[in-house]
Amino acid sequence: MHKFGTVALVGPPNAGKSTLMNRYLGQKVAIVSPRPQTTRNRISGILTTDDAQVVFLDTPGIHQLRGKMNRFLLESAWNALAGCDAVVVLVDAALYAAKPSLLKKELKPLAGPVAEAGRPVLVAVNKIDRVKDKPTMLPVMAALGELWPEAEFIPVSALRGKGTEELLARILDIIPEGPPMFPEDQISTAPVRFMAAEIIREKLFYSLRQELPYSTAVEIEAWDETSRPGLALVNAVIYTAQKNHKGMIIGKQGANLKRIGSEARKEIAELLGGKVHLELWVKVRSGWTEDPGFLRAMGLGE
Repeated sequence: MHKFGTVALVGPPNAGKSTLMNRYLGQKVAIVSPRPQTTRNRISGILTTDDAQVVFLDTPGIHQLRGKMNRFLLESAWNALAGCDAVVVLVDAALYAAKPSLLKKELKPLAGPVAEAGRPVLVAVNKIDRVKDKPTMLPVMAALGELWPEAEFIPVSALRGKGTEELLARILDIIPEGPPMFPEDQISTAPVRFMAAEIIREKLFYSLRQELPYSTAVEIEAWDETSRPGLALVNAVIYTAQKNHKGMIIGKQGANLKRIGSEARKEIAELLGGKVHLELWVKVRSGWTEDPGFLRAMGLGE
C-alpha cells in the first residue's frame, strides 16, 4: 500500500509553517525570518518516503490587513484549502499563552474557511519549547477546542523537532492511497528561478529594518547556465515602492547590497550545486503593492 496526498499548512503569520515544512524536507525550500508575513506565495514541498509521498503547501499567513497585496496573499492561502487532502493549522503556543486575548482575534477568521473546506484537520500547537509555564497552555487548548471541536491537537516544536514525527505519522494515516506523482529526488514544484528570488528576498528581510522589507519584491531578469559551463549567470532586480528606500537597500558605498548579494550567491550556489555569478540591481516601482498586474506577474494569489 502506497499513500499520496496534499497537505495545506495554514495559520497566522509567523506561526512556523515554513519552518515545519523545511524540517520535514531536511533542507530549506521556503524562506524563513523572525518577521511575520515572510511567505508571500503558496510554496510546495515534496516529502517522499518508501511508503508515501506528501506534498506540503506552505501558505501565506492568514491576517486581516488591507490592501491589494494582502488580499492576494489571502487568496493564495484559501486556494490551498480547495485542493488539499488534509489541513494542518499551525498556531503559536508561546504567543497565545502569553497573550490569550490574541488567540480568537487571530484564529477566528481562519476557523470558518477551514471548516468549510471539509478536510480532516490537525492542529499543530507550535513553539511549545518556548512555553516555560505549562499551566498557561490550558486556556489556550480550551479555546482551540472551541474553534476546532473535531480536530486532533498535537503539541510540536517545528524548530526543535519535538512532536513533529507524531504529527507526520497522523498525516500519513489521514492521506489517501495512491501512487507517487513526483520523482523521489524532487523536493518542490517551485522553479529554481523562483527559489533563487526567494533566497534574495530572505536576505533583504534580515538586512532591512522595520517595514522596509514589505515594500520590496525580487524578480530574476536573466538566467544563463550555458554561456559559461559550470557557472550560472544570474541577474536579479530588487523593486522598492519608494524612492527614498533605494539608498537604504544599497547602503553606504553599496555595502548593504554587496552583503545581500554575497549571502544570496552562496545559498543559490548550494541550491544549484555549482558556481554562481549574481548581479543585483535596485529599481523604484511606485505603488507596486497595489498593482494587480504586477502582483500576478510575481506569482501572488496563485
